[in-house]
Amino acid sequence: MSNVTWIGAASGDWNDPKNWSSKTVPGQNDTVIVNKGSVLNINSSISAQKIENDGGTITFSSGASANNITLNVNSGTTTVASSKIQFSQANVTSASGTLVISGLTNYSVSNLNVSGGTFELDHSSLSGFNGSNVKSGGQIVLNNGSSMTVSNLQSKVTVNGGSTISLDGNYNSGSSVVSGTGTGNTILISSSAAQTNLPISGISKGDMIGVNGSTVDKATYTNSKGSGSVVLTVGNTTYSYNSVSYDATVLEGTTVATGTQDGNAIICFLSGSMIRTPKGDVAVEDIQIGDQVITFDWRNNADIVRPVVWVGKARATVRPELHDDEAGWPVRILKDAIADGVPYKDMLITAEHCLFFKDCFVPVRMLVNGMSIFYDKSITSYDYYHVETEQHSIITADGMLTESYLDTGNRSSFRQEGKVATLRGAVKSWADDAGAPLGVARSFVEPLFRALEWRENSVVGIQIPSETMELTDDPDLHLVTDTGATVRPMRKTAHQYSFMLPPDTQSVRIISRASRPSDVIGPFVDDRRHMGVAVADVRLLCAKRQFDITSHLQAEKPEGWYETDWTDCAWTNGDAELPLGDHLSHGKMGILSMTIRAAGPYLQSDQAVSDVQKRSA
Repeated sequence: MSNVTWIGAASGDWNDPKNWSSKTVPGQNDTVIVNKGSVLNINSSISAQKIENDGGTITFSSGASANNITLNVNSGTTTVASSKIQFSQANVTSASGTLVISGLTNYSVSNLNVSGGTFELDHSSLSGFNGSNVKSGGQIVLNNGSSMTVSNLQSKVTVNGGSTISLDGNYNSGSSVVSGTGTGNTILISSSAAQTNLPISGISKGDMIGVNGSTVDKATYTNSKGSGSVVLTVGNTTYSYNSVSYDATVLEGTTVATGTQDGNAIICFLSGSMIRTPKGDVAVEDIQIGDQVITFDWRNNADIVRPVVWVGKARATVRPELHDDEAGWPVRILKDAIADGVPYKDMLITAEHCLFFKDCFVPVRMLVNGMSIFYDKSITSYDYYHVETEQHSIITADGMLTESYLDTGNRSSFRQEGKVATLRGAVKSWADDAGAPLGVARSFVEPLFRALEWRENSVVGIQIPSETMELTDDPDLHLVTDTGATVRPMRKTAHQYSFMLPPDTQSVRIISRASRPSDVIGPFVDDRRHMGVAVADVRLLCAKRQFDITSHLQAEKPEGWYETDWTDCAWTNGDAELPLGDHLSHGKMGILSMTIRAAGPYLQSDQAVSDVQKRSA
């Protein structure tokens, strides 16, 4: 057993002896040391007995795998983004150490011990976690929509970015919960713990507090100069928390919550739009089953009164790391943006909600121009409502023709509103049940988009886009072998790329920039795939023989490939697998040549993606 220190660059290969102080690749009996300032990205199968992070940055990317390794995070940050990494023991030993679980669901951390420092979830979920694994000197941090169920908490938990902490069992000395950055954070208290000994702080407008496993019937908040209490009632049981602190967004005084979301108390929630009814316009949150709304029969140019058969409510929490149209930002349509008096006030709807134009429904995301119609990034968490009529209908909200709810299979994600419960039938489809055709063809939508752009001088409060879009035609095309080695082209022309491959390479990943047509052309293009390069002929030359590689042209394609209208090429998503078989076995090297039929343009900000960031086609 010996100590081996990483001396390679951030892009260095674990399996390259030159990157190690011993000039040999670590084995299963060695201790790996990563010193302060060093960066180690692992994207392959590795062996070691122990890894000591002494101030460096270690990332186990999605291609990494290992078993029975002891990890000690003495300082620095270690990120695990691969479920194939299994530690016999993982320890965070000091306040300057951080262990991050990134993008994983129920990753096994049964052998985790945090005596100091931070255990963090990022875009991850974890259930059945024993809080005693994180001592009072350590802390748990949930980021970016993560969720965790913790029993017997004995440390501080910070909930950020719309994340959820669910508590079981008792709270031990040293435990506390903080609602941190972002809104829409959810804290579910334990139904069995002592009820006053858990400090809760940072509660802001839009956050939720509930009881784990129960539906809250009533919630009362008391706030006096930022401090107060929360009293939650579930049936005949009352849960009182007397050490609660609020931020400045929460009004002082005593507030009785008027609604709950999925059994969690809501301090304040966003109201909806005004729906046209025979009695006048009514706020959407006040619409009940059995109420009547005015619908528009576009075929006969007539108004028809129809009853409401279902009202659903759901909560959205924005994920700002995603593209704007996928992140959940509400779309704000400014007053008069469509026509004079349409809408008659600012209108807020979700990105996929449809507006009615020229006998067709158009998703509002395809009309976002950043000026009169834009993503409102001041709202990071909100409630939204759906109103369903017996038939999918055109209704009027805020003076604008829009759609009623069409159940295409997502009804279960909404909570039914009102005092009357209604059981609904089979799911429907746009093709068979829509109240009007869905118009997403560029030839139909782009003229609408341009016409709304031209109305900017007729709209008050127009936004000035803060970002300019820079494009490039350079795909930054390169390969990554199955051992994690990066291979740059040895030769390239406008359409032809050649790469020298090392011996025993069985597959490569074709890495490039990748952008969405909806971004580089405009939102009026209904294509939100990440398009890398269009690959036609691929040939492998080795041992004076040439082999045609055609797996990307087959009906069953490897990971990372899209279909095209052409039969002799296929698009990558920026990170596409290309199997090569055993042509390079027994120490043979080879030259891989490929014809690129099309590439770009790309957003300058869309860098070539790595395996840890790969996108699935």
